[in-house]
This record gives sequence, structure tokens and C-alpha cells, in this order.
Amino acid sequence: MATSIEFIEFVCEQIDRSIYNIRYRKMFGEYMVYVDDKPILLVCDDTVFVKMLEELEEIMSDSEIETPYNGAKSHYILDIENQELVSKIIGVLEKITPVPKKK
Repeated sequence: MATSIEFIEFVCEQIDRSIYNIRYRKMFGEYMVYVDDKPILLVCDDTVFVKMLEELEEIMSDSEIETPYNGAKSHYILDIENQELVSKIIGVLEKITPVPKKK
């Protein structure tokens, strides 16, 4: 089951647009959410995934862990409706994630 356009738009609405520039891009039938041009959230099958990084271990310690697609590394599942958690995660990831280099 692919992610619906309604869900990806809902995900983007949960991120504070007064602080960040938010956009999404369809990739391999699913979506990547970019925050200030940095790839931050992976959305597959109407589920929001976050890379398992050392900086997020404590914040995401109670989160489920799954793989977003076959062959992928394990990711945390982000409860996109938890505004406080979303704000923390976006704040951390926006600081440590580099802007991809232009090809």
C-alpha cells in the first residue's frame, strides 16, 4: 500500500512552517519530507520513519522500530500526531542533517 497524497500533506502540516521550509518529493513510489532542503522524514505506507541515529536514541527510546521497505535499515516510527515529539525530532535532525550536494 503506497502513501496517500492526503497523508503526506498531513505529515507536512504537522511541522511548524513558521520556523521551517517544508516540501516533499515522491521517491520510488513513496515520499521523502525535506525540512530546509534537508531530507528528514521518510514516509512509506502511510507511516513516518526516522533514521536511527545516536542523537535520537533517548528521545525515541519508546518508539517502535521497523524497516520502511525491503532491504532498508531499521528506522524509528515517528508518531506524527505527537506535536511535542515531532518538534523535538525535527529540531535535532534539522541541525545535524546536511543539505544534499547538487549532482
